[in-house]
Formats: sequence, structure tokens, C-alpha cells
Amino acid sequence: MSIQYKSAEDSRVVISELMLPSHSNFSGKIHGGYILSLLDQIAFACASKHSRAYCVTASVDTVDFLNPIEVGELVTMRASINYVGRTSMVVGIRVEAENIQTGVLKHCNSSYFTMVARDDDGNGVEVDGLLLQNTTEIKRFLKALKRMEMKRKRHEEFDRDDFVPSDYVSDIEKYKIKIEIP
Repeated sequence: MSIQYKSAEDSRVVISELMLPSHSNFSGKIHGGYILSLLDQIAFACASKHSRAYCVTASVDTVDFLNPIEVGELVTMRASINYVGRTSMVVGIRVEAENIQTGVLKHCNSSYFTMVARDDDGNGVEVDGLLLQNTTEIKRFLKALKRMEMKRKRHEEFDRDDFVPSDYVSDIEKYKIKIEIP
């Protein structure tokens, strides 16, 4: 079976939504949980469009809230496939808010969702390859690889059965902590 390749553009999804008072938190800004829900929805749509399969969220590697979103702003989310594995995909999402009265745009969030394609029985489905067509797409793919490598190294270092906390005390003693291990 030959590998099929799909461009990031073929799977790109863009959604826009006006932020309403019902989406706000106690401080009058749009609730982060509401934005996370929208992020998950667009990640699902983008990954499903690429894989032509039902997709589930495996992990959310980064969610950086950069600027608050105000009631009345138009939020636009742009999602694209940044990386593909055998059954997994990393969906990069950029969130911008626009003041519709002034036209001023602000970058509010960048997120990376790892999605996995599944069949009706919950088994992994192999996804199409990713056709990289410009420098930005190559950088996005490489950044996804680096995030996965850093995550793997973190697990290897700290999730070992033979982990010794005292080996790291010098790394954390400058922080506002107090260690009391019997």
C-alpha cells in the first residue's frame, strides 16, 4: 500500500465566534475553560479532516494564554496539522481576538493538541502522511518533534522507579519550598 500525503492546507480549519457575556468569568474576561472547549473542538475537526476518521484527544502539550479575551470580541481560531505519526497528529492552533469596533487584532493563545485517529472499535487508524510545502510548515513539524523529545526525556528522567529526590535538591532549593521527607 502506498502512502498518501495531504498538505496542511487540505486539513486547515478556521472558526470564528463572537464572545458573549455568558462566556465570561468572574473578572469579566472570557473564561479559559470556554476557550479550551473551542480549542478541543477545532483540533478534533482538523485531525478528523486530515485522517477521515473519528479522533480523540490524547494530550494537550501547550496552552499559552497570552492576552485576555474581552466580551464582544470576535475570536478566530486557525488549526492545522503540524505533525503526523502512524495514528497520531499534532494540531497547532492559533487564537486571535479582534475588537470589531476598532479592528485591532491580538494574538491570545497558541496551543498544540495531540489527536489520535480511531475506528469504530477504538483501534488506531493509520493516517495520511503530511506534505510540507514551505519553511513555516517544516519549522512546525520540527518543533513538534522537539516537544515530543523533551516530553520523552522528562518521563525517562523523573518517572523511573529508581528516582532519587535528593539528587535534585540543589536544583529546587532556591524556590519557595520546604522539604520534609521522613
